[in-house]
Amino acid sequence: MPLIDSKIAIELFRSISKIRIAEETIAERYGENKMRCPTHLCIGQEAVAAAIGIALRKNDFAVSTHRAHGHYLGKGGDLKAMMAEIYGKVTGCGKGRGGSMHLIDKNAGFMGSTAIVGGTIPLGVGLGLSIQLHKTDQVSCVFLGDGAVEEGVFYESMNFAVLKKLPVLFVCENNLYSVYSPLSVRQPDRRQISNMVAGIGCVTTQADGNNAPEVYDLAVKSLMKIRNGEGPVFLELFTYRWREHCGPSYDNDLGYRSKEEFESWKKRDPLVIMKNYILKNHFGTENDLDAICKSVVSEVNDAFIFAEQSPFPDKADLSGHIYSEGC
Repeated sequence: MPLIDSKIAIELFRSISKIRIAEETIAERYGENKMRCPTHLCIGQEAVAAAIGIALRKNDFAVSTHRAHGHYLGKGGDLKAMMAEIYGKVTGCGKGRGGSMHLIDKNAGFMGSTAIVGGTIPLGVGLGLSIQLHKTDQVSCVFLGDGAVEEGVFYESMNFAVLKKLPVLFVCENNLYSVYSPLSVRQPDRRQISNMVAGIGCVTTQADGNNAPEVYDLAVKSLMKIRNGEGPVFLELFTYRWREHCGPSYDNDLGYRSKEEFESWKKRDPLVIMKNYILKNHFGTENDLDAICKSVVSEVNDAFIFAEQSPFPDKADLSGHIYSEGC
């Protein structure tokens, strides 16, 4: 396991805690019927979002998927604006028009997420091209799931990024499932995604996506290569979502995954792994970490209060903020 300093370790713990507590609270309060949009929770997968987000610079770009809460917060997105967006309020990061799956915050370099599987991959590559044309040392980060590599646009985008040596970091969260379908019914047996991508000509690496220090170390090294002009890097990070594909509940009763598999992944809780790493390396005490969690709980509660008290968009502004006023 790579050794990181105490400051980064505490940042990782705080970010993972923030994502976890925010989403657990969404799950607890979803039944109130005030969040009237589908939500795809990343509980169990927080280490990737936290580690990549901290490794990226503020002016780097990032695009994401339908399961975007963690990526948004990890990149520095505004928690209050995210919650207001999920509540459909005008103070939301998308002015209440996008909901859970359409988050954006240009101030944090988070350039958008979408419900369309693979839909932001070409956008992230386009952002990489813009960086190259402007000759800055930024990087465009594309978050995607294992299911997105089954979309044609993935291959076209990857080929273009490799051909042009674009400054793009592809982060594939391989959580083994696309909705209820395991890899075994979607992709050829014995094929590894990272090996397939390597065949396109991209530098690839696999890692434990639940181990935040490992992901952070790998991300820092990959970003250094990209900024040095060596072209894109593809990271395949193995992780696992705890809750249902879409919604606040657990869905193990459906039978598409076994109880044993679920419990084995829960034992690899990214928050516990990060906590143990900090305690083992004497970067903080139990009391220190408890204090961080309490401050995060307060921050999350404030965000929900803000969302509830914010106004809905004005009906007179319904046709605003769209591509064509004549639609």
